[in-house]
Amino acid sequence: MKIHLFYILCLQAFSWPLYAQEYNQLLWSDEFNSDGLPASEKWGYEQGYVRNGEKQLYVANNLHNARVKDGILIIEARKLESIETSLWDELFDSPKPMYTSASLTTRNLHSWTNAKIEVRAKLPHGIGVWPAIWLLGVDKQGKGWPAKGEIDMMEYVGYQKDKVHIALHTKMRNHQNKKAVNKGFKLKNLLSEYHIYAVEKYSNVIKFFIDDKLVFSYEKEDDNTESWPFDEPMYLIINLAIGGSWGGKHGIDDSIFPQQFLIDYVRVYQ
Repeated sequence: MKIHLFYILCLQAFSWPLYAQEYNQLLWSDEFNSDGLPASEKWGYEQGYVRNGEKQLYVANNLHNARVKDGILIIEARKLESIETSLWDELFDSPKPMYTSASLTTRNLHSWTNAKIEVRAKLPHGIGVWPAIWLLGVDKQGKGWPAKGEIDMMEYVGYQKDKVHIALHTKMRNHQNKKAVNKGFKLKNLLSEYHIYAVEKYSNVIKFFIDDKLVFSYEKEDDNTESWPFDEPMYLIINLAIGGSWGGKHGIDDSIFPQQFLIDYVRVYQ
């Protein structure tokens, strides 16, 4: 009887799904404890007009748009009037934009395969803002988007005051072919309080959490990389866009600026 019981317990242990483990060992983090520009060994920048017909110009190494102060990363979107013309001419050799902002990324610095990524953040507000916390595939094979995979931990558009979105994009499932996985969730005190957005990425499931509550799980459909490119490393992007194909659907309220996207911490567990 003891031998049979032992084998039963062993079979049960090895039959647990791969995602039954817990990610509780801190692998990488930024607590934003040093005032000034974000740490260059942890963060790079996207620059220019990058995607989605957005109206902001992303700039790098500019304290007006991305800075750390009192333990918080501040990503700030501004109208041009809030930046002195002489300062713009001194810092940038480009036409003056209507809006400036920042998009921080760990691309070419840090990326992760199976891990838990957690961000505690407070959102900006107003019609036209489009902040996001998301992951993109490293794409060493040059597959491009959406084949390299995208995981949206949190997206918010200012004309939906009480709702955040999570999403997945692959070659098989994306918004262009109208098969994307996209879920919206209403949150109390969404704009007035910090909330924790997290993703746990495993070899056969991706789990989404808001304030430590599991809100959605996406199970691996098959072994085809067109539907599951998520075995490759992914890097993190935190950005504050203005306008664009989704964020600008109801225009941009110029009276709201400047707007701040506040990040308390970023933590990655294995």
